[in-house]
Amino acid sequence: MAPRRPNLLIGVSLFVSVAIFLISALVLVEMRQDALRRAQEAATNLSLIVERDTSRNLEIYDLSLQAVIDGLQAPGVNKLPPLMRQKVLFDRAASAKDLGALLVVDESGNVVIDSRSVPARRVNIADRDYFKVHRRSPDVGLYVSHPFVPRLGEGGDSIALSRRLSHPDGSFAGIVVGTLQLDYFRRLFDGMNLGSGGSMALMLEDGTMLMRRPYDQKVIGRSLMGTANYTRFAQTSNGAFFGTAALDGVKRWYTYRHINGFPIILDVALATEDIYAEWRSRAWTIGSLMAALDLMIVGFALSFSQQWKRRLAFEEELRVLARTDGLTGLHNRRTLEEMAQTEWRRAQRTGHPLSMLLIDVDHFKGFNDLYGHSAGDDALIAVAHCISQSTRRPGDIAGRYGGEEFTVLLPNTDSGGAVHIAGKILASVRALELRHVASTHQLLSVSIGVACAVNQRFPTLRSLVNASDAAMYEAKNSGRNRVACYPAATQQGRAVSAQSSEDCAS
Repeated sequence: MAPRRPNLLIGVSLFVSVAIFLISALVLVEMRQDALRRAQEAATNLSLIVERDTSRNLEIYDLSLQAVIDGLQAPGVNKLPPLMRQKVLFDRAASAKDLGALLVVDESGNVVIDSRSVPARRVNIADRDYFKVHRRSPDVGLYVSHPFVPRLGEGGDSIALSRRLSHPDGSFAGIVVGTLQLDYFRRLFDGMNLGSGGSMALMLEDGTMLMRRPYDQKVIGRSLMGTANYTRFAQTSNGAFFGTAALDGVKRWYTYRHINGFPIILDVALATEDIYAEWRSRAWTIGSLMAALDLMIVGFALSFSQQWKRRLAFEEELRVLARTDGLTGLHNRRTLEEMAQTEWRRAQRTGHPLSMLLIDVDHFKGFNDLYGHSAGDDALIAVAHCISQSTRRPGDIAGRYGGEEFTVLLPNTDSGGAVHIAGKILASVRALELRHVASTHQLLSVSIGVACAVNQRFPTLRSLVNASDAAMYEAKNSGRNRVACYPAATQQGRAVSAQSSEDCAS
């Protein structure tokens, strides 16, 4: 029972820690949702206020336009003296702040009646979009123009509200038009509490910007068509979503609506930084306290787990030592045999080639006798390093087979590739230039046998091992310090022979 107590204590501690974390997370999530709900309500209220103010003023101005049209159609009005006609056609709304003159324009684009001048100021507006659209289409109704600067010098950037005049036969007779300065919207927007990063925008349904807060004169008249936010504005009459502004890259919560009766879209956007600012402060406090408590609990639990971790690390070290040759750091023979079986089965299943190199250090017994076992160990370590540096591809397997023998498995490698790698190992060992006076080459060298299993060439893994072993002995019999590979076929039932590395590569 005693051995189970640490584990039980660790489990209970972790459970309590996780429970505290989950409860804290749920509280913080709920607080965050509350912050968003409050922001959503604020944005909705602001959009309703601005929509009603804008809609009311545009409706009043439109009624003034319709009153002029009705007056012009009344019998005898056009025959009245100019000053009397002014009083009949134009009401006091035409003189309100931010509104320009109401103009009656004939079919040629010339101003013929001017609410602020008798006689009318001489100007032609036939090139304006609000004139062309009525001349082209009789069913436009009220038209809201793109931003422009009035030619009569009445304020800065403005928009025009216009309606068509028609002759009794329905043909185009001109327009009635009035201008509204965009400063009206600017002052309206400035009175709204949007936070430090909020924005508010008014645009035409084709995406043309009429006014935006924060104000930037450069964006007035700019088209937002094609932007992600505009695409969502255009889909429905009203809605809300999180989005990133194309103009400044700030992420905000957008509430938008199409102003009823007018081709205008209003959006109110509160920055996520502002929405969650207060929540972040509270979340930091709560989170810090809960994190401190969790750390205490987890730390207590971890102190009991250290012994277990040390035990696991020790077992892992033993496992690695059991699979690794203690001298060279390569795989040991047992590991080699296990991995060889795995690769052999894979090669048999897939039909991919599997090559094997058997490497033997030439005259190694004589090297030990001459230079001592310590020097012999150093030589084996150096040869192992040459092998590992030459077999760095994923899947290459190198190990010490026993004594001065090494084995390399090369999955997905044909005989040509295997001979190439064997040549690299041979050249690398030669480059060590370890003196060995008992060798015919006066330097430490290796002999390498190469065999490749492909297309069911060998019936068993043992036959592949025997083939590489035979090739290695052929390399030794041919003078050592070379590569030999298993031939295409054996001859007359004799022991397996091998070719030189030059023949293998040809």
